[in-house]
Amino acid sequence: MMAAAGANINEQQAESAFSTQSVIFDELYSGNTIINYKRERVRDHVLRLLAPGSSILELNSGTGEDALFFANRGHIVHATDISEGMQQELQRKVVLNGLEHHISTEICSYTQLYKIEKAGPYDHIFSNFAGLNCTGDLDKVLASFNNLLKPGGTVTLVILPKFCLWETLMIFKGKFRTAFRRFFSNKGATAHIEGVYFKCWYYNPSFIIKNLGDKFSVNGLEGLCTIVPPSYIEGFAEKHPKAYQFLKNKEDKLKTTWPWKYIGDYYIISLTKK
Repeated sequence: MMAAAGANINEQQAESAFSTQSVIFDELYSGNTIINYKRERVRDHVLRLLAPGSSILELNSGTGEDALFFANRGHIVHATDISEGMQQELQRKVVLNGLEHHISTEICSYTQLYKIEKAGPYDHIFSNFAGLNCTGDLDKVLASFNNLLKPGGTVTLVILPKFCLWETLMIFKGKFRTAFRRFFSNKGATAHIEGVYFKCWYYNPSFIIKNLGDKFSVNGLEGLCTIVPPSYIEGFAEKHPKAYQFLKNKEDKLKTTWPWKYIGDYYIISLTKK
């Protein structure tokens, strides 16, 4: 009971943080070159898995940038999030873009997908930019996927691993807490947005593969911001465009190879239900 209560409190804190940020979220991040690079990488990865007119269940959908992207390409998206503020911003965009027949919304925690009103089954489950790192119960989330997917359906998750090369290099700038925060995060590392504190956890690809078990097979794994600096190194691409382009070209070539696919700020993993 204590663990469940703690998980609920952390979800409430994360919901409060992201709801507070929802009204400025797009303004903060839309002009960031590296964030746009990350979005393009993730979307290209997902598009390779989707048949025309696929049904997508999106977890932690945020303000709906990805939902709008896939809906504009003819897919049907059910966009879920625990943050009421994020859902309100998403709904505003849906109406503004005339996508009411392609995007539906629901406030639902991904740790309680058994409560979801629109249960599918879906062709694809999608979670971007480490939303799933905001729970210490990722195993429970993954356990719900089988019933929500059609046979042959696919999953794409973008997750923060336990080791990031760029983050570890922060030790040379004297930022020891940043450099080692992923190593000591078994009980959750403290994060904060808009002055609200909550916990996040880090998961290697092996955790995802183990918990989805023999009902799923891996069909893609690539590092994201392995060679390209993470987006929190503000202004790197804008200040050093030639260096950024060089690193981007290197990452695009090496993203699926060892060790690069394991040591990025994120990794993109996709699996197929057997």
